[in-house]
Amino acid sequence: MKKLTIIFRRAPHGSPHGREALDLALLSASFEQEVSLIFVDEGVLNLVKTQQPELVGAKDFIATFGALPLYDIDTILACEASLQEYGLANTELTIAPSIVASSAIREQLASADEVLVF
Repeated sequence: MKKLTIIFRRAPHGSPHGREALDLALLSASFEQEVSLIFVDEGVLNLVKTQQPELVGAKDFIATFGALPLYDIDTILACEASLQEYGLANTELTIAPSIVASSAIREQLASADEVLVF
């Protein structure tokens, strides 16, 4: 089984990157690949549950993160420093990622067969 790690690095609604990364994660997992997600830098903003993307003409894909368990996507990491930089607490997130230091992110990347950055 191939280990795929997808990194979310960009804010959710300024570009289609977040939606495309999530679509790829779900599609890959449906083909029985082991998918892991990492949220760093502006990418942690994808996790904020109180978003109103329709105000900027974007499609709301954030609720789809709730489907991750159905696809057996269990490894979801969020960079602790990035969350602190944006002042985000666990209660503000739409899902409950493992909040980790950069060393844990490096370990996850080292164990992946393929890494894609969005």
